[in-house]
Amino acid sequence: MELIEAAQMWHTDGFVVLPAFIPADELGAAVRELPAQFPTAEGFHDGTDRRRNRYIDDEFAGIDTFPFTSTELSLLAVSERLLELAGTLLGDDDIHMYAAESWAKYTGACDYDQDLHRDYLNHTLLVPSTAPGCRQVEMFVYLTDVPEELGPPHLVSRRHTDHLPAVPNWFLKPGQASESRYTDDSGSPELYAAEVSGAGPAGTVIAFEPGTVHRGTGLTAPRGARYSMQVCFRPASLQWGQRVGWAVRSFSPEWSAFVGRATVRQLQALGFPPPGHPYWTEETLAGMALRYPRLDLSAWETSA
Repeated sequence: MELIEAAQMWHTDGFVVLPAFIPADELGAAVRELPAQFPTAEGFHDGTDRRRNRYIDDEFAGIDTFPFTSTELSLLAVSERLLELAGTLLGDDDIHMYAAESWAKYTGACDYDQDLHRDYLNHTLLVPSTAPGCRQVEMFVYLTDVPEELGPPHLVSRRHTDHLPAVPNWFLKPGQASESRYTDDSGSPELYAAEVSGAGPAGTVIAFEPGTVHRGTGLTAPRGARYSMQVCFRPASLQWGQRVGWAVRSFSPEWSAFVGRATVRQLQALGFPPPGHPYWTEETLAGMALRYPRLDLSAWETSA
């Protein structure tokens, strides 16, 4: 699918599924490093990986936050392909990645089957907007194949949700009750009837908006494991879209390893000023050389 066509679908439906968008050769290095970050399917199900207990009884326990143990995985989160997709969808070349997580799930570890919901409550201080320059995009990136039995997300087109108010945010499955103003406990049969599966092969990218109604589904494959990333982008000027502040992680070994191998564009997507910005002076360049000894500063030096 051409990026322009993908953007049209994203604007119309609130999401677009791009099967195998990232080719196998671009995934390979990150996938080979996954066992350093997460148990393999065998290690989890055979009980031979001592990290196993972390994933039991908590659907979110399998999340690691950027920068990752795997530098290759960190670089993949801001790969040229994903940055180009985000820029096209958002209609802006100056974009920032405001969150990135890698996620491992294992059959039987816990119940991953969620109620339909929207993500905006912890992705923006405001409410979702469709105005140009005011949108955010989330992406699910499949590191391995995610068929239906390995719990792909299900999503509902904006064609079925445009009438919904900003609150409530969660739409509970039938048989549940809640008194929270953020939940609708009517059973929402029309929404569940309209959901579509995001199943796809390794490299599939699902781009959606924080205001898109969706949910995670359960893993049923025997001895199954699912590995994915969630990366989130916004225009640099959109200050109310936030989830993680990178500075709090910027003195970790993982961050330094990432910075030492990242391109200028990748670092700009994390908040580094571009070449030619007034920030770059002899003083700051000297300081950056001390802080990041493996960072090639030549692009910024020539513009200082």
